[in-house]
Amino acid sequence: MISKMETKKQPLSHPSVYHQRVLKEIIRAFILLCSTLLIGILGYHFMADLSWIDSIYNASMILGGMGPVNEISGIAAKLFASVYAIFSGIVLIGTFGLVIAPVLHRILHRLHIEN
Repeated sequence: MISKMETKKQPLSHPSVYHQRVLKEIIRAFILLCSTLLIGILGYHFMADLSWIDSIYNASMILGGMGPVNEISGIAAKLFASVYAIFSGIVLIGTFGLVIAPVLHRILHRLHIEN
C-alpha cells in the first residue's frame, strides 16, 4: 500500500511525518532486498549445486550489480541465473525508487507550495 502524501494544495507535512515516511520506505526496501537475496541464495544452492557460502556470495554479487562469481553448469541453473540477474536489476532500480520517492516528493512539494 502506498502511503498517502499531501497534495499540492495542502501544507508541507510535519518533519516527523516525513521522517516516518522515509523510514517506512527504507524498511520496505530492506525487506524487498532480503527477499530477493533469499530467492537467489536458494536458487544457487539447489539449482546450481553451490555451497551455502558460494550461493550467498553469488546472489549478493548479482543483486549488487557486480556479476556472477562461480561458473554455473546445467541448463536449469543457467536459466535460473539469467532470470535472477534480470530480476535483480529490476529490483535494485525499484528499491532505489522506493527510498527516493518521499525525498523527491518533499522537494517538489516545497517548490510548488502556494504562498
